[in-house]
Amino acid sequence: MNIKITHNWLLEYLDTNATPSEIQEYLSLCGPSVERVEKVGNDYIYDIEITSNRIDTASVFGIAQECLAILPQFGKRAELKYNPLTKYGFPSIQQQGDRTLKVKIEGNRLCSRFAAIVLKIDSVGKSPEFMRKRLELVGIKSINAVVDISNYLMVSLGQPTHIFDFKKILHGSMRMRESLRGEKIQTLDEKEVVLPGRDIVIEDGSGKLIDLCGIMGGLHSSVTSKTKEILLFVQTYNKEKIRRTSMMTGQRTIAATYFEKGLDEERVEPTLSFGVELLKQFVNASIASVLYDIYPHPYKEGAVEFSLLDIEKIIGVSIEAKTSQRILKSLGFGIEDSNGETVRLRIPSYRRNDIDIKEDVIEEIARIYGYQNIPCVIQSPSHIQQPLETERLFTYQQKIKYALKHFGLHESLNYSLVSKILVESMQGDIKKHLKLMNSISEEIAYLRTSLLPSLIKNMKENEGKREELRFFEIAKTYHPRATDLPHEIYKLSIAVNTSFYDLKGIIEALFREFHIHNVEMKLEDASPILSTKTQLSIFAPEVGKLGLFGKLKPETSSYFGFKKDVYVGEVDLLPFIKLCKILPVYQQINPYATIKLDLTIPMNKQRTFAVIKDLSFKSSELLTKLDVVSMYQDNITLRFYFASRERNLTEGEAKGELEKIKNILGFKI
Repeated sequence: MNIKITHNWLLEYLDTNATPSEIQEYLSLCGPSVERVEKVGNDYIYDIEITSNRIDTASVFGIAQECLAILPQFGKRAELKYNPLTKYGFPSIQQQGDRTLKVKIEGNRLCSRFAAIVLKIDSVGKSPEFMRKRLELVGIKSINAVVDISNYLMVSLGQPTHIFDFKKILHGSMRMRESLRGEKIQTLDEKEVVLPGRDIVIEDGSGKLIDLCGIMGGLHSSVTSKTKEILLFVQTYNKEKIRRTSMMTGQRTIAATYFEKGLDEERVEPTLSFGVELLKQFVNASIASVLYDIYPHPYKEGAVEFSLLDIEKIIGVSIEAKTSQRILKSLGFGIEDSNGETVRLRIPSYRRNDIDIKEDVIEEIARIYGYQNIPCVIQSPSHIQQPLETERLFTYQQKIKYALKHFGLHESLNYSLVSKILVESMQGDIKKHLKLMNSISEEIAYLRTSLLPSLIKNMKENEGKREELRFFEIAKTYHPRATDLPHEIYKLSIAVNTSFYDLKGIIEALFREFHIHNVEMKLEDASPILSTKTQLSIFAPEVGKLGLFGKLKPETSSYFGFKKDVYVGEVDLLPFIKLCKILPVYQQINPYATIKLDLTIPMNKQRTFAVIKDLSFKSSELLTKLDVVSMYQDNITLRFYFASRERNLTEGEAKGELEKIKNILGFKI
């Protein structure tokens, strides 16, 4: 958020010899960024960007506090003329009068502090010229003395206040509660706001809503020229509720931008006391009631301990103890104990939302000391030896990607999260998926247990852009464990729209590329998204089941609206890598001739290629290789390679070996 203050207003609290341009430069280096300084008449306007977690600086006094810490670092004088947080307090208010206020707060999470007092005034009138001028320079329209004082308090101390016409609050009763869905309130800007429900509101004795808390007061309780009695009240609200109401109703007011960031309850007392003084001075107000202060959980001062050695260790610069202590004192921290090495600090109430640990304190010291004064030294790089398993994983991961790209596949990179709809469309059990508690979208709500849903989605998104699609992805999947973090399993997934045999060929080529030969493929009904007749599971004796592949079921394919059949496969990456070899096992070149013979045979469920291959090698010791030449309908043409390592075979001997194979396969000679 940005605020505007004037230079003359700042000098009301701060005694300094720094010029406006110097204040702009030095604050921007070490504190809130002063984006612009503009001279208007005999004054200057600062336009300042406030850090979201430093709402304590969003006021004239807040900037004065920052100047108090920062300007001396640049050789400029900076002292507070007075501290309104300690000057003004409830003891200074002489409580008298017969007006009574009935206050009821329902629930303990609506308002952390509520303070109010009734005052009589002669007339509303105009505010003094200096106040009107200051408010107008910072972009706030002057309305009347009472409303102007309320706005003046907010800009001065960073605490919004409310002033109501007390006689318009029926029976002097105020009940703070959560709104009901659909309730309506007419606000000061004469708009009717329909409430979403669970908003903080105040109703009077008649049940009429008179305040949309933290955002804008109600029109029916507003101060007019006829007002003779006013209620000044100052509160701090539940910041989450104020933010929610402001965003859901579209009511973005200055007050809301303060309350939604979490205000300091301790600032309620000096703000109300200062307000009473201003009302007495400029509208001749007199106190007409006792002071009401509901503060069920007063602030308990926190503390942080840190070592002076920590400063150099964390920011890389040795700062003298006197300098660091001066900086901390100027920021409002109380130094409770210092033994030369360890310092114990008391955290002021207005810093409790952003100071929790010693690193927060050291960051404040570094900020005021000046980041520009910290030498820019690049640390010497160091090599951390990775575990062999990790090194092997990343080495082979790159080699696998390289191989698949040269096979003609394109790599996909997807989120590790998917939607519930996508999981269920793939027959997945959503209960076996981990759900993110704070997901920004339902599209990325569940951690993947398989890469296939995302890859199939990629296929659909690219359908029509190219005739043939071949995608792959290597990534982790996440499997829940009852008492531990999820089990992370690396997977390799492939999806194509060409043919089952193209996918099978890619997988077999990948195994050959990494010299994995002892692999078996079996017909299994293992995946609910793959066709029963067209899916194979991959096994290796050393590791067991490696993965599976096959054709998408018609129902799944139809759900996504594919125009062509899609074939997918998934392999567990770590077992696959365990089997990989960079170099093949050496085999001596056979110096003797190889005889090639072709044979066309029918195939069926019982006589798959895997069965034919296994039986063929068992029946002939001279068979060295077996290839598929072509397929037509249910027939397959195979090429058999025969050779001996002792002599050249004759064609007749090779044909004899082929006849053995025919016999074992069940063919007549």
